[in-house]
Amino acid sequence: MLKKSKKKKIIEQHRTHETDTGSAEVQIAILTEEIERLAAHLKKHPKDNHSRRGLLGMVSQRRNLLEWLKNSNEKKYNKLIKDLGLKK
Repeated sequence: MLKKSKKKKIIEQHRTHETDTGSAEVQIAILTEEIERLAAHLKKHPKDNHSRRGLLGMVSQRRNLLEWLKNSNEKKYNKLIKDLGLKK
């Protein structure tokens, strides 16, 4: 899990309005941070299959959110991909 301060910082960077905490952009940014954290954990602990399953679920959820964002607003999608440094 991310620390509250780190999560709050991510939300502030990617929110669309003042009270936004759950838009697709925010969710994708949070998932990206958690995926990076779990990937680093799995490099140290390659046999941790429970964490690997959680990682795969997060990657799938992020992929679905990215697909939805791409279909609904391609301009926001391209900006988010660039900001997070993800591949298309």
